[in-house]
Amino acid sequence: MSVAYPIGKTMATIKEGDSLTVTQAIEERDIFLYLGLTNDNNPLFTQTDYAAQTDYQQTVVPQILLTGIMTSAISKHLPGPGSNIVNISVNFIRSVQHGATLTFSFNVIRVDQARELVTIAIAAENVKQQRVLDAVILVAPPKGAATK
Repeated sequence: MSVAYPIGKTMATIKEGDSLTVTQAIEERDIFLYLGLTNDNNPLFTQTDYAAQTDYQQTVVPQILLTGIMTSAISKHLPGPGSNIVNISVNFIRSVQHGATLTFSFNVIRVDQARELVTIAIAAENVKQQRVLDAVILVAPPKGAATK
C-alpha cells in the first residue's frame, strides 16, 4: 500500500518571507539512533565521564543530528514533500547538551526563479534563548508530476 504525499510549495507558490518555527526536544533515543546509523563512536556524544574532562563538561548532541532536524523540516514543511536540498552552510555557535529543547526558525530569504532555487535562513535557540546555530540552506522546491 503506497501513501499519497502532497507536493510541497512549488516555485509558483513559495515566496520570500515564508516562515516556519519548529521546536524539538532532543532525547537520548534520538542520539543513540543517529549513532547506531552512522557508527559514530565519539565519546563526547555518549560518555558522561569522558565529557566531564572536556571544555563541554557534559555529553553533547552530534552536529549532524541538528542538521538532520533542519533538513527534515524542509522535507516535511517548507517547501515540503518533493524538495531537494542542494547546499548547506551551518555555523555551530554553541554546543547542545542531551535533553535540550531547541527552537528552529526558518525564513525564506530568496526566491531565484531563473535557477528554480530558494534560500532558507535558519536560526536555532535553546530554552535560554541562546543562539546555538545559524544555517543557510539552498533548496530546489518540488515540481509537479511531469505531464505526458
